[in-house]
Amino acid sequence: MSERRIATVALVVDDYDEAIAWYSEKLGFTLAEDVDLGGGKRWVILSPGQGGARLLLAKADGERQSARVGDQTGGRVFLFLETDDFARDHQAMLAKGVSFREEPRHEAYGTVAVFSDLYGNLWDLIEPRR
Repeated sequence: MSERRIATVALVVDDYDEAIAWYSEKLGFTLAEDVDLGGGKRWVILSPGQGGARLLLAKADGERQSARVGDQTGGRVFLFLETDDFARDHQAMLAKGVSFREEPRHEAYGTVAVFSDLYGNLWDLIEPRR
């Protein structure tokens, strides 16, 4: 049987450097790759930590893509940042100015709270029930 997984998710952004700074400083992501592809395009990969999918920052090209920055899913939660310690990461993110849209809540699947990134994309910070 072949091994398959979702390795990378593209996130449309207004500016590479602005997005790199926000995800690195606010969420603690690591810049894994930043390759100049010419013509103003770059291959920019951020990693949240060990395992899981990485983010490919894709700079919006044209009006249609620019209109999707911050609204790739029509206002639904888009990405899920899983943690092994919700309280630790929630407090660290609040201290760094991350905007949470709600108070943490306990669901059948784990502890969760919705936050928005610099462009308004909605994320879940989630510690799954083990």
